[in-house]
Amino acid sequence: MRKRWMAGGIALLATVVLAGAAFAAAGASRGSTVTLTLWHNYGTGGNAAATNNLVAAFEKENPSIKIKVISQPSANYFSLLQASGISHSGPDLAVMWTGLFDLKYEKLLVNLKPYFTAAEMAKINGLKWVAPNFNPAKGFLVMPLENQFYMGFYNKALFKKAGLSGPPKNWSQLYSACAKLKAAGVAAPIVYGADPQAIQSSPYPWYDMSYLMGAILSPAQFKGLYTGQVSWTSPAIVAQVSKWVALPKKGCTNSDVLTKTDILGAFAKGQAAMIIDGNWDAATLQKALGNKVAPFVPPFSDKPQQAVVQYSGDGFSLTSYSKHRKEGAAFLKFLTTPQASKIIAAAGLIPDILGSRSASSLTNQMLDFAAKQHMTPYPMIDNVTQSEVVTTGSKQLDDALGGNISALAALKSMKATLDALPAARKGPVYSG
Repeated sequence: MRKRWMAGGIALLATVVLAGAAFAAAGASRGSTVTLTLWHNYGTGGNAAATNNLVAAFEKENPSIKIKVISQPSANYFSLLQASGISHSGPDLAVMWTGLFDLKYEKLLVNLKPYFTAAEMAKINGLKWVAPNFNPAKGFLVMPLENQFYMGFYNKALFKKAGLSGPPKNWSQLYSACAKLKAAGVAAPIVYGADPQAIQSSPYPWYDMSYLMGAILSPAQFKGLYTGQVSWTSPAIVAQVSKWVALPKKGCTNSDVLTKTDILGAFAKGQAAMIIDGNWDAATLQKALGNKVAPFVPPFSDKPQQAVVQYSGDGFSLTSYSKHRKEGAAFLKFLTTPQASKIIAAAGLIPDILGSRSASSLTNQMLDFAAKQHMTPYPMIDNVTQSEVVTTGSKQLDDALGGNISALAALKSMKATLDALPAARKGPVYSG
């Protein structure tokens, strides 16, 4: 999962040091009981509920181990974590995002391979995305909490009203569906605007880019975007992005794509027929729309779309300065158990253990795209693309979607950002 974070944070170091000292004192006062600290940036949503319930269950099974859960602010979470790592005053366990994010903080994290058996590691879905250089043979840095999706959602009632039997599967079907929905009185066939995750105050284009690129590149070829061997300005990519930025002109979107707010609310109220979002909003949408909402893969493809973004988005890491590695690793191993999977599923999430299902029918439909419809799972492209390129793309792609610049101009800016990076940041070995 991609969220905004702020670099730096060294000015917060003194606060973190004091907090670390308080945590250490709390652990010492318990005598033979070992007290760990766990930091997360989940707020109060399903991930936070799952974390608290997992900790409670683990403590019940391991009465000599206590885990103090600390909710940190999302805006500067990684700044706090980095600052505390310098002083070795931070948590024993910390929420960590995957892909290039955990590689960025690799020096602060313990390689978990020595603490897990081969059988336990084999249970973890998408293990490569939490491994050094994305190679599981080298171990892994994060125990994923959940299986995540970038996903489209559509309103079945509005589709039926427009005479549509199901969601579109390619560009031509999408354009046709937009026309029929508009004719049926749906003002915004697809709603765009401020990202529901509050990543930015305009659309977050990387949900869409994952599918735009998945339609023309294999998962392995995504590395070419990282190294530059696949140019952001290649004709195939320009063609894909050009079709995407044409959506407003073709009447597929609301007119105020760059400034509209509360797009999740608009979709939930039936004011739009489709939204490009993520599985983390599935519970909200199912509560609002019931059986009228269903997932679909964004059909940004000339042929029927065969890519589905299914990815181990985040999880927990053990910090390299923890004095309780054995106990911390025990908690991470607990996440591979059936008991833990049941707790995660009950929170509306999809456990990141092979073969797991969710308690939500809506998210189980997402699992079936790969499991039953044999679509190819892809990573979230912004987790395997340099953060500088992602930042440039977030602005330039939105400018193109809003009609301010061309698709080619946006992609040229992204290429220029990649070209300016040091060779080590775009070489054969992935580096955060």
